[in-house]
Amino acid sequence: MIKKILIGVSAAIVLLVAVLIVRTMSYGGTPDGVQQVQLPEPPSISAEAAAQNLSRAIQFRTITLRSGDPREGQEGPWLELQAWLEDTYPAFHAAAPKETVPGGYTVLYTWEGSDTSLDPLLLMAHQDVVPVNIGTEGDWTGAPFAGEIVDGYIYGRGAMDDKGSLVALMEALNALAEDGFQPQRTILVQLGHDEEVSGSGAEAGIALLKSRGVTPVMALDEGFMVIEDNPITGGTLGLIGVAEKGYLTVQLTVTAAGGHSSAPPKDSATVRLSRALIALDENQMPADLAKAPTSDMMAVISTDLGFVPRMAMANQWLFGGMVEGQFSGSPQGNAMVRTTTAPTMLSGSAKENVLAQRATAIVNFRVHPNNTIEDVLAHIGNVTSDIEGLEYAPVDGGIGSEASPVSATDNRAYGVLNAVARATGDGAPVAPALVIGATDARYASAITEDVYRFAPSIVGPADLAGFHGTNERLSVENMGNLSRGYAQIILAMDEPEPAE
Repeated sequence: MIKKILIGVSAAIVLLVAVLIVRTMSYGGTPDGVQQVQLPEPPSISAEAAAQNLSRAIQFRTITLRSGDPREGQEGPWLELQAWLEDTYPAFHAAAPKETVPGGYTVLYTWEGSDTSLDPLLLMAHQDVVPVNIGTEGDWTGAPFAGEIVDGYIYGRGAMDDKGSLVALMEALNALAEDGFQPQRTILVQLGHDEEVSGSGAEAGIALLKSRGVTPVMALDEGFMVIEDNPITGGTLGLIGVAEKGYLTVQLTVTAAGGHSSAPPKDSATVRLSRALIALDENQMPADLAKAPTSDMMAVISTDLGFVPRMAMANQWLFGGMVEGQFSGSPQGNAMVRTTTAPTMLSGSAKENVLAQRATAIVNFRVHPNNTIEDVLAHIGNVTSDIEGLEYAPVDGGIGSEASPVSATDNRAYGVLNAVARATGDGAPVAPALVIGATDARYASAITEDVYRFAPSIVGPADLAGFHGTNERLSVENMGNLSRGYAQIILAMDEPEPAE
């Protein structure tokens, strides 16, 4: 009997190992249906000249601090930037009339195509930048608003976010116009004026296009790029944003009697609020690694990993908890796989010896496509249900948006971006991915299903550290990559979608 049991156990183990190996060896690679695209040769564009133009664009202080910026009387830098663009890129401006979107300083260019039956291509960027923290100006290698070029890098606020892309788009479009290119497919270029605070300009621009019945073949905005020494595989990896997370800010409030701190109760308002925050921190919303884009991203990156992690990804029915634990172990990885919970602001008593009568916390949630805002609010209620006197609600007047839909990877739009990303990364793998921040592209889902977030540049950890921080910079080489990459995207997307 024991011998039979051992034989049975051994057979089961052999079968299990065989299943694991077969699944592992057949797992990974480019998502099914990604089109192979032969990239056209773009016109010649000087990286050095593009870098000089980015330097000049950085010098326009288009800083936004809060929704509604720029206020009346503060719009000068936006108007100066737009006038400079017109002077610097005359061929494109001659080909594409410009209009200002009502209600702000967002601009929309329309380069009419010869074939009105083709849906237009929508290219997006934004004019505004975040401020520089007071007192940190001296920590920069190049002054933050001087656009200095030092050792092959253009330094300055907006170099990567997002004036590098804006200027490179103009470089590509102007070079194409000078080269005699006449698009078959209409090209729309929208430059938002307040992406860093609310994106109201982009929202209004998309609403304007919707009112005209415009349905783009693709909307392309900032988001990801090709990343060297990436934290997932350690190698070079191209990421194309096929979706972005939603945004929700909730205020938690606990009220109590208050009083003098010399005789505190055991369960004060501040203590109860703290318990609520701990409950939210210890009970994160669930992750789901089986859905796109996370599942597709894992399949791509697995080919650059060793056998054991690849086996775990290929057999999540057995190793799902371990895989989730690996992703959840870093802030960036955790943000990729679930809705995140971030307490950011606290308030209570006005004096150290006075008990709070009203303790509040602001908690920011970045909503994963697997969830809705309603899911998040229900989650808060579930994990804090035992805390007496707690109330919670979305912040009045705050930014709130559902996660975007997940765009396809089996159409020409993604195929073109995939080809450009591979060329930019010298053959590095390319994966669809979830953008964990917010971009103007979230509004474009109202007029097209095919919304992507990618800039054809290659950056490393030191460059990424400059986003919204000190020493934001972009290499001169990347200005060439961006300009040529955008030109290739425009040329490749000018062809009709292949017939099925």
